[in-house]
Amino acid sequence: MPTYEYKCTKCNYTFEIFQPMSAEPLKECPNCKGLVKRLIGTGAGTIFKGSGFYQTDYKNKPGKSVSNKKEDKKDSKSSDKVNKKE
Repeated sequence: MPTYEYKCTKCNYTFEIFQPMSAEPLKECPNCKGLVKRLIGTGAGTIFKGSGFYQTDYKNKPGKSVSNKKEDKKDSKSSDKVNKKE
């Protein structure tokens, strides 16, 4: 449920209220009983919780691991050098 900000047109009292999106906007100021208008806010920004996303956050394909891929690359490079010398 979002928090809406209202401002009274009579006394300029500004307040926030936590209400469902389906609720009707308030019409009466709790301070002076004057007419209130809902202000257009910027809304809440994106909030990231946690330490982030890493390679290990996703499932690896069966039979393959990240460490094996690195070793395979090293082996192929060293075998290429040996083959070139011959």
